[in-house]
Amino acid sequence: MKERPHTLLLALGNDLLGDDAVGLEAAREVARSRPDGVEIVEAAAGGFALLDLLEGYREAVIVDAVATGTFPPGTVREVLPEEFADLAPASPHYTGLPHLMQLAVQLGMTVPERLKIIAMEVEDPHLLREGLSETARAALPTLVHRLRVALAEVALAHRLPG
Repeated sequence: MKERPHTLLLALGNDLLGDDAVGLEAAREVARSRPDGVEIVEAAAGGFALLDLLEGYREAVIVDAVATGTFPPGTVREVLPEEFADLAPASPHYTGLPHLMQLAVQLGMTVPERLKIIAMEVEDPHLLREGLSETARAALPTLVHRLRVALAEVALAHRLPG
């Protein structure tokens, strides 16, 4: 039986909601290079469903679209855990994620020790349409690059002692 990879790249979004699919598109591009030790999963889930997807991995990188209005559309950045509460209305995918992770640990679930969220600011992730906006399409290479960097960082952290 093949051992499960230690690292999960979890792409959140919906292909029918325009820019909400930017995380899916970025993960598909990363998948073309077949990164070793990384499992790539696409989902439109949030809440408790995220725990099922994260369970069993040591590291995880989540990629998603957010619409905070704080940054210009196309901005790519790492979302820090202390920002999760502010992101609840910006992306339903992480609603309650810190509390869910604490609950998972209390329940004895194996959840990632290292979790990174890489997000692209978009104008409207709820617009019913197929395909990315010009702004999101133009920023997609930056998002893909940032994902590759994040995956390399968690892989390096996995190999370091301690």
